[in-house]
Amino acid sequence: MADLSTTYMGLKLKNPLVLGASNLVNKPEVIQQVEKAGIGAIVYKSLFEEQIQLESIQLEDDLHEYEERHAEMTSIFPEMEHAGPKEHLLNVKTLKENTSVPIIASLNAIYETSWVEYAKELEKTGVDALEINLYATPGYFEVAGEGIEDKQIQIVKSVKKAVKIPVSVKLSPFYTNTLNFIKKLDEAGVDGFVIFNRFFQPDIDIEKELFHYPWDLSQEKDFQVSLRYAGLLYGNIDASVCASRGISSSEDVIKMLLAGANVVQVVSAIYRNQPPFVEKVLTDLSAWMDKKGYKSLDDFRGKLSRKNLKDPFAYQRAQYVDILMKSEEVFKKYPMV
Repeated sequence: MADLSTTYMGLKLKNPLVLGASNLVNKPEVIQQVEKAGIGAIVYKSLFEEQIQLESIQLEDDLHEYEERHAEMTSIFPEMEHAGPKEHLLNVKTLKENTSVPIIASLNAIYETSWVEYAKELEKTGVDALEINLYATPGYFEVAGEGIEDKQIQIVKSVKKAVKIPVSVKLSPFYTNTLNFIKKLDEAGVDGFVIFNRFFQPDIDIEKELFHYPWDLSQEKDFQVSLRYAGLLYGNIDASVCASRGISSSEDVIKMLLAGANVVQVVSAIYRNQPPFVEKVLTDLSAWMDKKGYKSLDDFRGKLSRKNLKDPFAYQRAQYVDILMKSEEVFKKYPMV
């Protein structure tokens, strides 16, 4: 029987399958099912400082909307204030107390002091680790990339200094040199990297002529950027690697492990296939390992990383000449009328 256990950020997991941050944690029955199916760890949905601020402002506006209706009326509501992150922290604590697998908290903050404050509060809930989300959506021509990176590295250092639990960084792939930035974060003491964050992208409704953000699940093959970086990172950093985004089958999980990932996060696949997807992946992974003669994940993890491949450029090509020269194969598959 194959041993599926692994280590991620120093945490001992019974297998490499992690439920990524999502609203699935809002449904206790889903958590019970994925835990029963054998999930290795769970990331609680992210605490967003921006959302807390917006909700606080909205509450303040709602409470004072009608207070000037009559001259005598100073306020029609008792003094109230927004609960801030308290409800979120309570939910994280409750999940931790009612599950047997490691729980990882997720955090999105704005200011350095907020990152540190919320990280400390999340640690108090008893979670096993913290996942912080770093990204910078381009919006200003004047902001230089180097300044963004320096600020984010400082945030990571401050969070690492403030908490004792392991800290992973969930990244966007949109850095000038993602490998260089990851190396700097690795040197700053990050315990793990989640590659990569998936952002909501804008769209336009041409009939209503309105701007909106569609809610779409990840698609098959979305994992390929993560696969490339898992293969590049293996053996070159001290931190663990968690592959994420678009992983929709047992085969995808095996590919990520062969490239060098320690663990794999899934979300969209569970939305599509329900919690039994977890059990199927673990069964398929175990069967594949038995067929190949692998006793543990370490027997093959990173086998197809850049470090272990004879072709040192396999993960670096942006355009592969052989593929471009065989473009007629595309016409065989998609014939033109």
